[in-house]
Amino acid sequence: MLIVTIAFAVLLLMGMPVAFAIGISGALYFVQNPDLPFTIPVQVTVSQTQNFALLAVPLFILAGNFMNRSGITGRLLDLASVLTGRMKGGLAQVSLALSALMGGVSGSAIADASMQARMLGDAMVQRGFTRGFAAGVLSFGSILTPIIPPGIGMIIYGTIGQVSIGRLFAAGFAPALLLWVALSATVWLTAHRRGYQPERRVRPTLRETGHALRGGIWALLFPVFLLLGLRMGVFTPSEIGAFAVIYAIFIGVLIYREMRLTSFVEALEGSLGDVGGVMFLIALSAIFSYGIVLDRIPEVVSGWILGVTENLNGAMLLIALLILAVGFFVDATVLIIMLTPIFLPLVRELGGDPVHFGIVFIVAATIGNFTPPVGAAMYAVCTILRCPVGAFTRESLPLFAAVAGVTLLLVFLPGLVLFLPDLLFG
Repeated sequence: MLIVTIAFAVLLLMGMPVAFAIGISGALYFVQNPDLPFTIPVQVTVSQTQNFALLAVPLFILAGNFMNRSGITGRLLDLASVLTGRMKGGLAQVSLALSALMGGVSGSAIADASMQARMLGDAMVQRGFTRGFAAGVLSFGSILTPIIPPGIGMIIYGTIGQVSIGRLFAAGFAPALLLWVALSATVWLTAHRRGYQPERRVRPTLRETGHALRGGIWALLFPVFLLLGLRMGVFTPSEIGAFAVIYAIFIGVLIYREMRLTSFVEALEGSLGDVGGVMFLIALSAIFSYGIVLDRIPEVVSGWILGVTENLNGAMLLIALLILAVGFFVDATVLIIMLTPIFLPLVRELGGDPVHFGIVFIVAATIGNFTPPVGAAMYAVCTILRCPVGAFTRESLPLFAAVAGVTLLLVFLPGLVLFLPDLLFG
């Protein structure tokens, strides 16, 4: 697997799309081992897409695109402004609140960061924010999106690791709130030092607050309906994806009445590209994963970690640090697909809870979306705001420290992650 791993790294550095890099490097394993039939890569690629639980992925992607075109985003922005507009940091605080509220809508950190950069980026610069700091806040704030249900990373992790997706959904709320507090405090300190002013000068009236809540209530209820549907046994994770699509169309057509035929078609076209990219990556990753399992890499890695420490917290801390380091170079989705079969058995062997580990894993892996050299959300925001990556990196260091600190804190606070899933699911 050494040659395969080196090939994967070289192809990534050459700028090859991740799906092709992982598929081609995985195929090299079979070139190295002529005793293995070359029909296996084809078989595992096809069989990887036949997992019924993965049906939730395209359905939630489609639901997210419908929600974004239903008129709900503008209403959530009004609600975010009411909630945080008077805090130091102005639009930076509003953007963090919007990311938290958008968690149940888009499910994608990259999509949320790109959308907010177009909506708020120029306005933040006009209000005196440096481009680097504005880009950093808009990027790192989107870490909240995949942790609040229905995050696509949770579905992929739960499917690969045979972990309850309902419990994963429930477990995301408290860590997301903790991340929001940490990022908001970091923005407040920076704003206080630099003199960034609040977005709103006066406290919103009760009428304004009520109007904003009415506008955003349907988005706020979305993750609640998901959890209740799963808890009461009304839906399976795959079926609830279909409910999410119907719910999004219902809101856009009958509640807000802003979804037209053109926006409906645009949502379908956007979903086609998103689903194709994610599922193609999942399919080709099976070739790479086959070699990992056959060479017993999980046992080797587990033995190495156990040689360092047999303490559960120590092992999870070491794994989190490894994921943070690898995340600088590998996309979060790829990390979840490739490393779940390696690390999850070890955590289970040490008596760890797979839901607790899953949240720590997903948060740590998602941070890589906002860091050079391959952070997709970072590049999307920097391109939209015309911000040099160097300026982004320099201004984002306090934000990186905040989210990395929360990630490591979650390792030692399993109760914070598990209290809500234990309360709902037992």
